Order: sequence, then structure tokens, then C-alpha cells
Amino acid sequence: MIISVIGGSQPTPEAEALAEQVGFELARRGVTVACGGLKGVMEAVCRGAKAMGGTTIGILPGSDPQTGNSWVDIPICTGMGYARNVIVVLTGRAVIAVDGAYGTLSEIGYALGSDVPVIGLNTWSVSRNGSVDSRIIIAKDPVDAVEKALEAARKRDTPASDKRT
Repeated sequence: MIISVIGGSQPTPEAEALAEQVGFELARRGVTVACGGLKGVMEAVCRGAKAMGGTTIGILPGSDPQTGNSWVDIPICTGMGYARNVIVVLTGRAVIAVDGAYGTLSEIGYALGSDVPVIGLNTWSVSRNGSVDSRIIIAKDPVDAVEKALEAARKRDTPASDKRT
């Protein structure tokens, strides 16, 4: 299974630590991490995954695989700049958003618009028609975020006939 992790390139130290723990917990469960492949949250999640021996995918904005962070195993060069955000969120069966700036917000929007589950860990909240959109599943810590992402991904992958029982 692949879970995408999104977040800003200039996170707080707290957000960076959360992302690293998310990566560690995903890898501990045998999950491949996909991200934007650069610095900040992306680097931290990859570093955490590699500390546990996991596999990481970096979906890069440019055409040079060397721009990926040191912990990316599989660099995917898109030459698409921020348009790669769609690929980042669609690669995972669920998305964990940690912290983040406007690029993260766009990824959350792409994910929600594509029915990809979004788990939020100290990230954006979104309002729609004056009410908070509850489709962003709030996590209290990295372990909770990973558990909720895996549960949402499994539900997404359960055939419709199995969901009725």
C-alpha cells in the first residue's frame, strides 16, 4: 500500500518531528510513502520511513532527480511544477497532511475533490458554505494519523459488495 504525505517545505520544528514520526510509523507497518520529494515535511517523512527501512517515492516538480531529498528511493520527475500536486495525492490510497502552506492546501483540495481520504495532523481546516468540512479526518498524533489513514485506505479498497455485510 502507498500513503501520500503532504506538508510544507518550511515547517516548524514541531511539524517536522510529527512528519518524521508519521514516516516511521508508516514504514513500520510496511507502507510505502509518497510525497513531493523536496525539503521540510517531505524530507522529514522520508527520513522517518528510511529509519524504519521503508520505501519512499518523491514526485518531483522538475526534471532533475538530484533535486529530491537524500531519503527519496524512487524519484519521479514530472517537469510540472506545482501541477504535480495532483499526482502526489492520487498516488496514495489516502493522504496525511502535516502542517503546510498553500501548496498543501491545494493538495487537500485535489484529494477531497477526487474522493481520496485526507487525514489532518496540525494542518488546514476547510469551510464550505460557512461550516467546517468534516471530510478532513482529524488525527491527534502521528500514530493516530497513520491508523486513520490505513483504515480509510482499506475502506476505499473494499469492494462495494463487501461493504454491505
